[in-house]
Amino acid sequence: MGKHEPAFAPRLLPAPEAAHYLGISETTLRGLGLPRRMLGGKRLYDRITLDEYASGLPVEGEVDDDEVSRCDKIFGT
Repeated sequence: MGKHEPAFAPRLLPAPEAAHYLGISETTLRGLGLPRRMLGGKRLYDRITLDEYASGLPVEGEVDDDEVSRCDKIFGT
């Protein structure tokens, strides 16, 4: 029999699993500066923080309100 995987995602993830969860490399993950939680000497990423980061990324095709405001200031509208 193979290794039994839990039916749920753990809340706290080590860097390799957190990077895999977001679909990025560990180097990119570490460069984001996301906070980590300490548990028994381990530095772990909180899945909720990862979700919040991903949800805050721009969506292709949507207009960024900050960009619109900057253009309004430049063109005086």
